[in-house]
Amino acid sequence: MAVSRTFAALLAAFCLFGKTRPSAHADVTLPAIFSDHMVLQRDMPNRVWGWAAPGETVTVRLATESRTAETDATGRWRVELGALPAGAPTSLTVQGKNTLVIQDVLLGEVWMCAGQSNMAMTVAQAQNAPQEKAAAEYPTIRMFTVTSGASPEAQTRCAGKWEVCSPASVEAFSATAYFFGRTLHQTLGAPVGLIHASTVSGSPIESWTSLPSMAQKPELQTLLTAWEKEVALHAAPETAAKFEAETAAWKLTVETAKAENKPAPRAPVRAGKSPRDQNRPGNLFNGKIAPLAGYALRGAVWYQGETNTANGALYATQLPLLVGDWRAAWGRDTLPFLWAQLPGYGKRNAQPVETSGWALVRDAMRKSLTVPHTAMSVNTDLGDETDLHPKNKQEIGRRLALCALAKVYGQDLPFSGPLYEKHEILGGEIHVRFQHAQGGLVSKDDALRGFAVAGADRKWVTANATVQGDRVVVSSPEIPEPEAVRYGWTNYPDGNLTNASGLPASPFRTDSW
Repeated sequence: MAVSRTFAALLAAFCLFGKTRPSAHADVTLPAIFSDHMVLQRDMPNRVWGWAAPGETVTVRLATESRTAETDATGRWRVELGALPAGAPTSLTVQGKNTLVIQDVLLGEVWMCAGQSNMAMTVAQAQNAPQEKAAAEYPTIRMFTVTSGASPEAQTRCAGKWEVCSPASVEAFSATAYFFGRTLHQTLGAPVGLIHASTVSGSPIESWTSLPSMAQKPELQTLLTAWEKEVALHAAPETAAKFEAETAAWKLTVETAKAENKPAPRAPVRAGKSPRDQNRPGNLFNGKIAPLAGYALRGAVWYQGETNTANGALYATQLPLLVGDWRAAWGRDTLPFLWAQLPGYGKRNAQPVETSGWALVRDAMRKSLTVPHTAMSVNTDLGDETDLHPKNKQEIGRRLALCALAKVYGQDLPFSGPLYEKHEILGGEIHVRFQHAQGGLVSKDDALRGFAVAGADRKWVTANATVQGDRVVVSSPEIPEPEAVRYGWTNYPDGNLTNASGLPASPFRTDSW
């Protein structure tokens, strides 16, 4: 996960001031994130940057703060405004040879919310959408949705705009981000700015991580090499020639099919992968994250992992790397990072599934909590057997907000379900201790289920499990000498262990088989 300070500084500088041609005109311009209805981070210095003619003097004013900078040879400038508390709406003025005035600017809590399709899922698609729409009168909650896509090079600009939360706008908001932000707003009483960057179709974590950081990890070289072979194949002249010939032949067959009133055949697909493919390592970081690096944030929220279940074991390397990578881009080693552990998907199952990529990704998320200034919401009970996109985003957002309120804002409240801490084998029993067992461990309904044990032969059987204080005692008459225990080790766990606050226990395993 570690990123050298030198690399961090270089990456942050590249993200903000990457190589571009000097401005062709004298007008001051700003990134899209600096626009009407924006939210700046309260109680923290705010960096503002943009472009103008080389050598031009630019002055930025916000409330009582004023800073001046001169553009460099490429026409870039940057200032850092001093920290300001939350207050009434104000304006941001940027003056060079022209003047820009950004209206209705708030100071509040700003969070980056990113991931794949479950983060992209809108309020209109979530449960109780009509009621949520009608109740969405929160003018100090705003969302900036990044609409630009993937790029093979790090970008300095992205597309998007700030939207004020209202019944008319909320349907298009990311549901997870909105319900997270709404809980913060209701609890803290402060404006909330949500920067939403996600993809509607599945995207792997490697596309959200910068290529330089991944190049440092030996575990990722096979993945990176495979992608570059696909890109090279796509670009090869013989591939282009074959594709052109296939396309020409296809067009003829389409005309014939039309004339004979038959269905048109499928269009040919060019071999290999485009260098602009959104799933190519680094491409979504380049297009959606790099242009925003340096914008003051309280923290980041991550909801992703489904696409990586095909190689779930690698996620234990990839998630800590992503956290370190983004922290390097922002130049903040302690940037808070929260993630949503994957909900259940597929048929509910109390038996361990040894090949479950979903279980591996969940366990990687749990183990990644060793990275400082991170937290995880457990959501296995919120899944859907037939839909990859569970609709109860209200609770997923609320649980993520609990993580933020406790870990970032210092509130004394339960924020996590029970997390495996340690175990000991006592005769024919395994005693498992948990963190976050405030108020004691609880079986949500009936007897505890979801636990399995195995002996030296590595054959798993359903276990009997009982709560004894802050521990669960697990055993089976079929395994007189147990060596390992698993809980919820399947695509859709059917476990029912919670703490007294009703937050579910995270799946775990004590073996590495």
